[in-house]
Amino acid sequence: MSNRSIIIMVIVLISATAYLLIKGDGDIDMGGEKHGAEAAHMEEAKKNAPAAAPAAPAPAPAADVKK
Repeated sequence: MSNRSIIIMVIVLISATAYLLIKGDGDIDMGGEKHGAEAAHMEEAKKNAPAAAPAAPAPAPAADVKK
C-alpha cells in the first residue's frame, strides 16, 4: 500500500467514527466511576428493578487453621 492510500484510509475511518458518534447521540463519559449526585441514575434503576430475593446470611468465619 502506498502512503497516499494509508492516509486516505485513516481519514475515512476517522470520519466514519465521528459521524457515528454524532448521529448515534454518543453521550460518552470518560470520567470514571461516579459518586453522589452524579450517580443519581443508579437510584432510579434500583427503584425500577423488580424485587429481588432476600440476601443470604453472611458466611460463618473459618475454623482455626493449622499454621
